Amino acid sequence: MTFNAYLIQQEDGKVVSRFVAMDEAQLDAGEVTIQVAYSSVNYKDALAATGAGRIIRRFPCVGGIDLAGTVSDSSDARFAKGDQVIATSYDIGVAHHGGYAQVARVPAAWTLKLPPGLSLDEAMALGTAGFTAGLAVARMEHEGLAPANGPVIVSGATGGVGSIAVEILAKLGYRVVALTGKEHEVDYLKGLGAQEVMLRQSLDLAKLKPLGSETWAGAIDNLGGDVLSWMASTMKVGGTLASIGLAAGVQFNTTVMPFILRGVSLLGVDSVNCPMVRRAEVWRRLGSDMKPPHLKALTRVIGFDELPNVFDDFLKARIKGRVVVNVAG
Repeated sequence: MTFNAYLIQQEDGKVVSRFVAMDEAQLDAGEVTIQVAYSSVNYKDALAATGAGRIIRRFPCVGGIDLAGTVSDSSDARFAKGDQVIATSYDIGVAHHGGYAQVARVPAAWTLKLPPGLSLDEAMALGTAGFTAGLAVARMEHEGLAPANGPVIVSGATGGVGSIAVEILAKLGYRVVALTGKEHEVDYLKGLGAQEVMLRQSLDLAKLKPLGSETWAGAIDNLGGDVLSWMASTMKVGGTLASIGLAAGVQFNTTVMPFILRGVSLLGVDSVNCPMVRRAEVWRRLGSDMKPPHLKALTRVIGFDELPNVFDDFLKARIKGRVVVNVAG
C-alpha cells in the first residue's frame, strides 16, 4: 500500500522537492512505525526543502523534522500499536525520512509517548520550535533565572520559537519584553503576554559598548549577530542568555566583560542532541505548567498539499507563530 510523501532530492547538483508515492519498504530502519497525523514547518524545514541552507545530509530524504501520530507497529516493548507518540530532532528530516509522509518509521530511542495535557495537533503546534523554547527556559531556570530577578527579553519574537517563548515566560510569571522588527505585530505580541514590545530598528547596533546598561535578567535570542552582542552587553549581574537561532547571522562580536564582570551565563540551546531524559521532562512541562494558553491563536493549520507554498514565506520572514501540517488530511 502506497502513501503520500514530500521527498527532497538532488538533481544535477540542485535541491528539488516534490510529492511522491512511497511504500513502507522504502522507509528507513527503526523499531516504531507511525501513522503520521501532523507535522509542522520550521525555519530549518524551509532551508532543507528549498536548498537555501545545507541542511540535508542524505539524498533522497523525506522532509519534516518533527511529527506526531499513532503507532501502527512496534518491535520495541516501550511502544504498542495505538500509542500516540511524537518524534522530533535527531536525524529526522535531514538524514532519516521525516514527518512529511503519511507513514514514518523511526528508532524507538527517538520516540516519546504523547505527554498528558497535549493532543497530537497541539504537540505539533509546539513542535521543534516549542520544544526549543521550553528547553531554553528550563536551562535558564536551572541557572537561577526567576521572575523576581527582572525582565526577560525575547528576540525574533513573532517567529515560532519567539512566540512560544513569550507565552511560556508570561505564563510562568516573568515580565516579558518582545523584540521585533515588525511594528504591525505589536498587538499580536501583547496578546501573547508581552508587557512591552521593543522595535529592533530602535537599537543602535553600530555603537555597541562592551558593557551597556544593566537591563535584562534573562534573554532568549533567535537572531544571532549584533542583536546577540547587544543582549550580552546589557545583561544584569548573574543574568542568563540563551542562544537559539541565527536568522540575522552567525557572527557574535562581544568581549569577555559581561561574563567576568557580571557573571553572565551564555547558554547554547541544542534541541537536536538533547538527551531523552531531559527531552521527556521538557515535553511534560509543555503539557502542564509551560503549556501556552494561546496556542491556537498563534497557530495556522495547512493541508498537506499546501506545504510547498509556505517555505518562501519562512525564508522571507513573512511568517508569525507556528504552521502545522495536517498530514493525515
